[in-house]
Amino acid sequence: MASTAAEPKTGGNGQPTGMARGIALLAPPVVWMLIFYLIPLAILLVYAFWSVDYLTVVREFTLENFKTIVTNELYPRVLLRTIALAAIVTLIDIALAFPIAYFLARKVTKHRELLLMLVIFPLWSSYLVRAFAWRTILGTNGILNTFLQWAHITDQPLTVLLFSKEAMVLTFSQVWLPFMILPVYTVLDQLPKSLLEAGADLGGNGWQTFRRIVFPLALPGVVAGSLAVFSLTMGDYITPTLIGGPGDQLIGKIIADNFGTANNWPLGAALVFPLLIVIFTMLVVANRFGALGRSSV
Repeated sequence: MASTAAEPKTGGNGQPTGMARGIALLAPPVVWMLIFYLIPLAILLVYAFWSVDYLTVVREFTLENFKTIVTNELYPRVLLRTIALAAIVTLIDIALAFPIAYFLARKVTKHRELLLMLVIFPLWSSYLVRAFAWRTILGTNGILNTFLQWAHITDQPLTVLLFSKEAMVLTFSQVWLPFMILPVYTVLDQLPKSLLEAGADLGGNGWQTFRRIVFPLALPGVVAGSLAVFSLTMGDYITPTLIGGPGDQLIGKIIADNFGTANNWPLGAALVFPLLIVIFTMLVVANRFGALGRSSV
């Protein structure tokens, strides 16, 4: 009996054991993540404890960069603005994505694959192209202003449509929407129809069924999509550069500027730490809701 139980571990028939196959399958992605993500991230974080002296990196341990972040009121203000804007974008995408995902998962019976392809179709184009498209739409000579003047709603182009927080929210909401639709759709597609029928049999109306059955069971998908949208908005610098105004900087653009024009890599690396803390907190919350797999509750 003991020898029979030990057979799968020894692989006496010459075939690799289950553990060996698992290690062989995991090794390439783990090595890839280690070389191209974890090691560069560690190097980046090490830079946060160095300083710059006349555009030259001084490789001596210091906490001056973190002191600058805390004492300079610009960085906390921009970080709070970024968190607030990311939260607004996330809420808008939840409101837009949930009915679309529910329709695809529960109502569509034909051509569902085609509609899903249409959802992810914008991801096939460059993010830069999509951001420029919104700049074209919202510009003073753009499609929206041209329509407003043609319809005699305005007498002259509206300059408030572009280079503002509202323009960034609109662009972010459209660009990241597929990242919210897909995880919500995945959860709703696995929702047993019998639960909805049971709710109706017990006298629940549509709102009660949604509030007590559909949304709680879809919450892991909502949290997973929220994590993606929130973190992508937090770290983005392209949309603030193309769409945002001079007083609407986000933390991602400041980080990019420090690694670019300012040539202050240590300060830019130190500014990454608040982002990592916020995103790590989001990961903990997502795990509590089961969005990362088995929940700990």
